[in-house]
Amino acid sequence: MTKILLVEDSKFLRLATERALARAGYDVITAADGEEAVKKARESHPHLILLDLLLPKVTGTDVLKALKQDPATAGIAVVVLTGMSQKNEDWLRRDGAFAFLGKSELALDKGADALLGAVADVLKKLHLEVPPRAAHGHEIGV
Repeated sequence: MTKILLVEDSKFLRLATERALARAGYDVITAADGEEAVKKARESHPHLILLDLLLPKVTGTDVLKALKQDPATAGIAVVVLTGMSQKNEDWLRRDGAFAFLGKSELALDKGADALLGAVADVLKKLHLEVPPRAAHGHEIGV
């Protein structure tokens, strides 16, 4: 089963996204701040990390850098999930992000279909398992 670490400080978004991912068939671990994210990534070795950038304790960009500098976590694909502008995509990729998903494009307030499709697309590009319930298509630029 594909394991996803979801890092989101908004309790509402974290719970709603966790529920949607779990219902789709993913094994989901969550973290509410950057410090917890690094710890859980090292402990659980997820296949994919969905990382918000605006986090308490340690920022998402610092989490990304820490993960990519640590040999134990450097190979984990990190997808930045943020409300920040798409113009930040270039420096996020330079820091090691595999993909960039804008929260506004995902319309999370209208349901999880776009997010589930985007996660499935990322996992397919990484040649990782996509549960049958999550496999409907939605293309993103990865």
